[in-house]
Amino acid sequence: MTRIFTSLWKSRQARVGMGLLLFFFLMAFVGPFLVGDPLAFDGRPLLGPSAEHWLGTTGQGQDVLAQTVVGARTTLLVGLITGSLVVLIGALVGGLAGTLGGKTDDGLSLLINIFLVLPGLPLMVVLAAWLPAGPVSMCAVLVLTGWAWNARVLRAQALTLRQRDFVAAAQVSGESWIRILFVEILPNMTGLMVSSFIGATIYAVGAQVGLEFLGLGDLGVVSWGTNLYWASNDQALLTGSWWTFVPTGFCIALLGFALTLINFGLDAVTNPKLAHPQRVGPTPFIPSAVTPSPVSRAAKP
Repeated sequence: MTRIFTSLWKSRQARVGMGLLLFFFLMAFVGPFLVGDPLAFDGRPLLGPSAEHWLGTTGQGQDVLAQTVVGARTTLLVGLITGSLVVLIGALVGGLAGTLGGKTDDGLSLLINIFLVLPGLPLMVVLAAWLPAGPVSMCAVLVLTGWAWNARVLRAQALTLRQRDFVAAAQVSGESWIRILFVEILPNMTGLMVSSFIGATIYAVGAQVGLEFLGLGDLGVVSWGTNLYWASNDQALLTGSWWTFVPTGFCIALLGFALTLINFGLDAVTNPKLAHPQRVGPTPFIPSAVTPSPVSRAAKP
């Protein structure tokens, strides 16, 4: 793991992505102490950006800057927790299926395929509407609907690693399958698991914002999704109050951009051919110098 992050730092794309991600971490966990109460009605409704309210106010007179900064904490926590749980469950289920094989693989693969066949968006909407509103329920909904595709990818990688010589040597030495899974196979899938975590986090942030925008989250909790919900509820597009939704939307897009840059850098680390692509296509013909024969030299005047 340390080697991967050290190698990531050598990638310019990854450095930019990690710098942006650090900015959002500071914004989420330090910024709330520097801004006011996001739920306080301390301004006129739909007041544009000014010296008193840098990003204006909402339809209820709440400070948009405070809501954007404080909302980052809830959104990031849900995204990171969901991404971690999705990778953990996917690694355990996919790793066990690929390592044990046989009937265990058949049963776990059937379970994975059932969750993959289920329509994701309708299932998320139904579960989010049925469960009590809150960040915990949101994490549960996103993990339940998002772990299967990750488990399928990790299962395929585990099946490949199972054929390697070091796994065969561990089997001959009498190591248990649990030890082979956690000592031999999962550590060799670290790069893929980190990439899966980044993808799962992007999925979690987008799905959470989408569900809360539909009003299926806890509307009393300040997050980027509820910010967009209240902006839509105040008819911000019709009134031209762009400042109530543009800062939140820009932060969501910039966070996804940062995670994508880190993922590109990780791809270059795990696959050096991406960092130094080889030339594709026919090799150009370069004529070599031809030394004239004695006959041709003699024919010259």
